[in-house]
Amino acid sequence: MKSQQSAQTMKPATAAKKLGVYLPATPAEFQEGVVSRTELHGLQTDPPEWLRELRRDGPHPRPVVAARLGVSIAGLARGGITEPLTTEQIEALRDERPEWLEKERATQAEVRKEAERVKQKHAETAEKSEKAAGAAKDDRNGRGGRTRA
Repeated sequence: MKSQQSAQTMKPATAAKKLGVYLPATPAEFQEGVVSRTELHGLQTDPPEWLRELRRDGPHPRPVVAARLGVSIAGLARGGITEPLTTEQIEALRDERPEWLEKERATQAEVRKEAERVKQKHAETAEKSEKAAGAAKDDRNGRGGRTRA
């Protein structure tokens, strides 16, 4: 007996998030239906014109706006940006370089720098732990490097 496997579906909001688009700007049929994983894959690999246009011109959701400006989503909020922006508006902000944007970009750069430092430290700690574990294993197996007199 063969069971029918149902296609996994997702809500339009989830699909829009995965596609990096602002849901209210999508066509009504996209907003009102459900999207299967197969359909999502098709939209990602061969986007229709409406999706290409949205990705190109916007309006863009906050994560996309934040990424294009080089700041965090919280940084957008601190800068007073709470609504989706179009590509034109994002470019205008980049050109204007308001004080809040420069400050948030500097903050984001520091956060990335610190994250890299922590990653390096964890890698060094893990390497030391592996060496110590290997040495302890060698000691237990009689290969500790010491000679007995």
